[in-house]
Amino acid sequence: MATPPPIPMPGPGGPSAGPVQAGPVRDNIRAIIWALISVLGASAMSLAVRGVVLEIDSRMVVMFRAGVTSVVILGLVIAWPRLRKSLRFSRPGLHLLRGALIGVSTNLGFYTLAHIPLATATVLFFTAPIFATILGAVVHGEKVGPRRIAAVFAGVIGALVILRPGFEAFHPAMLTALASSALFSVALTLSRNLANADGALSTYFSSVVITVLVTLPVVVPVWQYPDTPVLWFAMAVVVAASALRGVADIQAYRFGEAAILAPIAYLRLVLIGFGAWLLFAETIDIATWIGAVIIISATLYIALREARLRKKNFPENS
Repeated sequence: MATPPPIPMPGPGGPSAGPVQAGPVRDNIRAIIWALISVLGASAMSLAVRGVVLEIDSRMVVMFRAGVTSVVILGLVIAWPRLRKSLRFSRPGLHLLRGALIGVSTNLGFYTLAHIPLATATVLFFTAPIFATILGAVVHGEKVGPRRIAAVFAGVIGALVILRPGFEAFHPAMLTALASSALFSVALTLSRNLANADGALSTYFSSVVITVLVTLPVVVPVWQYPDTPVLWFAMAVVVAASALRGVADIQAYRFGEAAILAPIAYLRLVLIGFGAWLLFAETIDIATWIGAVIIISATLYIALREARLRKKNFPENS
């Protein structure tokens, strides 16, 4: 039986490090609960990142998050022989490539969160499924019908509405948001079967370790530790919320259907927009709202279309 491909999940300021693989068991209620947990974790991470990068370089935040996560996983692996036996890296080159892509993507994403309004960054991160659709056609030769092509073009238009090239509102960090989403999509497109081959833990562990290695050369010049209890707390929230979101993403798409879960992810825009207004006095401008409607509509259509195709091609998993 062929295995359906993982569903790419956009990540604000860094995607979840584990690929999201659809599983054979369907329990949409449980999946919705996990999806809501993912929304809360991703929103908390984005807000915490913004709070930290006001004082500390975003590269340091990436290093701290990936480094602490690597140490925690390593400690668990050492403590539990069962986990240690589950670690395997049968495709080291693919692990290295995927980890490097995620490492660069995370750095670009955190840079984005440091320089443009959180709501704007969040909307631009939602373009990941659009890039995944394009890459699926180019890399894997997947058939993309006229309706999905139209959805891709609509998403591009939505991004241009937000970017407003040539106007004062444009900021280079808007481009790093798109680049972060694109690289994340490449990582998932190139490693569709990696989790099946080596397991989710191995895939997650290799990505965070390689993120440390990718970030190390660029973080040395700006190395800085948090110097207040508030910053240490915010850093802890970044690590904990990121891990929670990663696990929740995997669990949600293990049990649920994309058609049901896709709309839930867009609750992040509401939570992050409210949190950014409350904590940082940020507001969402009209261009971002218009672009958000276009991008969310396009990516939601792509998700629903993928779900229908998945159900048609893999009815035993439905």
